[in-house]
Amino acid sequence: MIRKISIKFLIGFFLIFSLSFVVLNQTVKEFIRTSNQNLVSSELAGLKNNSNVYVRQAFLINHFSSNELYFGEIAKEIATDLNHTTDSSVGVYTVEGKLLYAPDSSLFQQQMQSDLQQAIGGSTAYSITYDRNKTTVLFSYPVVIDGSKVGILRFYKDFSSLYEQTGQVRQITLYIALAIFAAAFLFSYILSRHITIPLTRLMQVSTEVKNGNLDIRLHFKRRDEIGRLAENFNDMINQISRQIHIIEKDRDHLKQLHQQEKRFFDNITHELKTPLTSILGYAELIRMNGEKDRAFFGKGMNHIIEESRRLHAMVLKLLEVSRKNIMINELDRVDIGLILQDVCESMMIRAQRYKKTIEYEMNEELMMLADRDRIRQLFINLIDNAIKYSLPFSTVTVKAVRAEEKIRLIFSNPSDPIEAEHLSRLLQPFYLAHSGSAEEGSVGLGLSIVKSIVEEFAGSILITNEHNETIVTVEFKALETWGMENE
Repeated sequence: MIRKISIKFLIGFFLIFSLSFVVLNQTVKEFIRTSNQNLVSSELAGLKNNSNVYVRQAFLINHFSSNELYFGEIAKEIATDLNHTTDSSVGVYTVEGKLLYAPDSSLFQQQMQSDLQQAIGGSTAYSITYDRNKTTVLFSYPVVIDGSKVGILRFYKDFSSLYEQTGQVRQITLYIALAIFAAAFLFSYILSRHITIPLTRLMQVSTEVKNGNLDIRLHFKRRDEIGRLAENFNDMINQISRQIHIIEKDRDHLKQLHQQEKRFFDNITHELKTPLTSILGYAELIRMNGEKDRAFFGKGMNHIIEESRRLHAMVLKLLEVSRKNIMINELDRVDIGLILQDVCESMMIRAQRYKKTIEYEMNEELMMLADRDRIRQLFINLIDNAIKYSLPFSTVTVKAVRAEEKIRLIFSNPSDPIEAEHLSRLLQPFYLAHSGSAEEGSVGLGLSIVKSIVEEFAGSILITNEHNETIVTVEFKALETWGMENE
């Protein structure tokens, strides 16, 4: 089965042109044959008329009682005269078909042909003989005088020139037709390639696209339908590439979120399981022998209380992730500098546990409208985060200053370098830039809670990492700015 359009075009054109050439050849051949027969018949009819006039005149001059006998006596005269006047060889026969006289009897020595037989029967007939490049006609008809047949005249005439001319005409016609068909076939072939080559290229490119190659394009320098098809194809590939890029980006983002959420649930499950197991164990031991050992009873109760508080704090952190806004009528005038100083002093014990120190510096009367507990939680999370992720034996620096109409809080600590792509995502829930060095049980909620608190009070937060130092800058509007905007 033929599958290529170009081959189908070629076979179709070849069959059409071949059939057309054969039909034209047969048509021309039949037309020339009919035309030649008409010319021969017309000339032979004139020959018969002229010869009949001559014979009748001969009989009128000398009338004999036996016309047949007289026809035989003047046979030589008739043959000689007609041979000159008609430019044909003439043979005179009896009514039975016996040759009486012929100037060149060799032309009539052939076996009795159909024309002579029909003349003996009373009909006019002729037969054509084709011998290589020579075409001759034997023409016979009965001579009738006064209603009676007296003999037969037979003519031998050469029509070679006529058939040679018509043959040449036929050849020239066929050559011209062949040239026209060849030119048409060549034009059709070029036109078919002009159509099929771009289609073949389009098929190859579409196959590449199907196999995943979206970088390939079609380039046709033409403005017809195929050129516009190529432009539409390229536009389609560009659109597909953009959509695939968007899908891949969304897929990677969803995959990352899924991994973060999985890590979060794994960590939070472990973090919840550990204190619950400890609480359950101490509770069972206290129930069994707590009253007998008062020291163990006190120790167990303290452990249960500490683990319960830890669970409570963890639940509060989870709730803070979903909390976004706080009503303005819940805010109070607070000096966040005093709150920050108190948090720094209380967090020094935790810093010592990590063999680190805290240094703080702040201006007086850094007043703003805020929720005291939320601000404290903000400072605790930022300082705790700085302690956990600072370099060993390092110092965490905290500054609180007034900058025109804003309060600027700066938390800095020496740390490992953090790439820019990680910095932009540190404020996302469940994200850990240093997952390998993260504290056990950390789920990456601290900075996301910080961000939500900062947004509650219309502040801004910026995290940078330069020269192996991480700097968190938080800015709030000072109390005067809040007052002016709310008047």
